[in-house]
Amino acid sequence: MRIPRKLEVWRMGTMNYLNALKLQEKLASDRKACKISDTLLSLQHPPTYTLGKRRTDHNLLVSEDELKTMGAELHYTQRGGDITYHGPSQAILYPIISLRDIGLGARNYVEKLELTMINLASTYGVQARPGRKCETGVWVGERKIGAIGVRISSGISSHGLAFNINPDLNYFKHIVPCGLADKEVTSLTREANAELPTEEVIEEQLIASFAQLLNYDNIEWKDNASAS
Repeated sequence: MRIPRKLEVWRMGTMNYLNALKLQEKLASDRKACKISDTLLSLQHPPTYTLGKRRTDHNLLVSEDELKTMGAELHYTQRGGDITYHGPSQAILYPIISLRDIGLGARNYVEKLELTMINLASTYGVQARPGRKCETGVWVGERKIGAIGVRISSGISSHGLAFNINPDLNYFKHIVPCGLADKEVTSLTREANAELPTEEVIEEQLIASFAQLLNYDNIEWKDNASAS
């Protein structure tokens, strides 16, 4: 008989990137030590650009001084993937889960993250697809709607996905998104032909999609949880 699996979801609202990074690191350490169960952070960031461990600085098209002028931050991370942008009206999920416990490899895990966003998009009549060769994330035609960048250490995942609900797409003009110079970035608001519910509802639907794909039996919600 299978033991029911629980996912604890922390709804953090808008959170500074560095604070979210430190929280992920603590939770990943706690999850590795079996002090906590599988946990997912749901949040948004202020305007922020992040680079993965490959350090593809050449895909940032403006100087750090210009970033400061526009009120955006730049951070270097240990996740996979290329440069990306995070900002308001973008749903971000950071799953801190034991992939080893569920026997899920890195490639299969990334595919689950892709499907999480694809299934959500389909709810609103938007036909999305996984990236082709040399593409990461999720696409609508040749337009990118969702980004993926993960870190897996000792079988514990961190970082995750970012799904564009209705961010200011002008921020993406200052980078070569995921290193692909000839591609556009889009959003659910731009692609959907239906009126959308609130961002909070869409974020909950995204979490439900993730939980279903990874076979969690129930979700325990915590608002503005802390790492203490």
